[in-house]
Amino acid sequence: MTSNSDGLGDAVGRRRFLLLGGTAALLATGCARLLREPETASGERSGRRAGSRSATDPASPSDLDTEPPPDIGAGPDAEAGPDAGAGPDAEQPAAATDHDAEAEPEPEPEPEPEPEPEPEPVPSDRTPTEWGERVTGIRTRIATDERLVALTFDGCGGPNGSGVDTVLLDHLADLAVPATLFLNARWIRANRGLTRELAREARFELANHGTEHRPLSVTGREAYGIRGTRSPDEVVTEVMECQRLLEELTGQPPRHFRSGTAYADEVAVEIVQGLGLEVVNFDVLGDAGATFTAAQVERALLSARPGSIALLHLNQPGSGTATGVAAAVPQLRERGFTFTTLGGHRLV
Repeated sequence: MTSNSDGLGDAVGRRRFLLLGGTAALLATGCARLLREPETASGERSGRRAGSRSATDPASPSDLDTEPPPDIGAGPDAEAGPDAGAGPDAEQPAAATDHDAEAEPEPEPEPEPEPEPEPEPVPSDRTPTEWGERVTGIRTRIATDERLVALTFDGCGGPNGSGVDTVLLDHLADLAVPATLFLNARWIRANRGLTRELAREARFELANHGTEHRPLSVTGREAYGIRGTRSPDEVVTEVMECQRLLEELTGQPPRHFRSGTAYADEVAVEIVQGLGLEVVNFDVLGDAGATFTAAQVERALLSARPGSIALLHLNQPGSGTATGVAAAVPQLRERGFTFTTLGGHRLV
């Protein structure tokens, strides 16, 4: 019994030894594998960080198993992705290259528009030979055989000329009469709000009546005791200051000009034409500077013929102009006349 027990004990002991030895071998093999696998995974990740994996490639299981993701939002590098803070081998944004700069060039700034050239005045050594209301280049009629008539009203400005004939404006509104209004800069400055209102009225066309209401001359000639402009440069100033003022207030540059007193020389007229405006006077003297009586105004307007341009005034309230116009308009319509502005017509 003793020998059998001893033999059995020896056998059990040998089996335990073998079992423990095998387990130890397995554990040793497993530890070696566990020790080797991180090195291999780390090496693979290092290789991909060097540039072999694109930004759109999905992460491999080994990437996820061997490195835990960083705490997203834990600092300024949180948006850098799962490799943020991984060390010097972490993937960095590609720097811009010369090739990239060439592929996507920055847009060139648009060139600023060139300033409009200043108008060149006629040389001052040119001597005019004409002076008056109907010199070469001044238009006085509409080129038509139709029964058209254009009523034009001057707003002259100045100490005694900046008023507003509201009765006249009311008559024009009640009778639905279109008209061209030649406004001087002095009158405009005294009536800025009204100027804007008149510009918004579809029946009215605004035109340029000069800056200081001076006769237009290159030598300083006078008309009705008013000294005219004395040089080509003064001609330009007389025209363009009012032109800019009207455009500023209304948004539209006038196309027609009439000088103060309606007098000009042909050299000055040519200068105005070079500025892009047409110089317009009249063939019907409607109120003689707002000095006519109502009956005289009526009679003058009834003398109109096809294409006539009538000169009247809107800056002298209490004159006979408003009543005379109100009397003449229905009669002219009965005769088949239609009222129009200057715009859109060829003038002669």
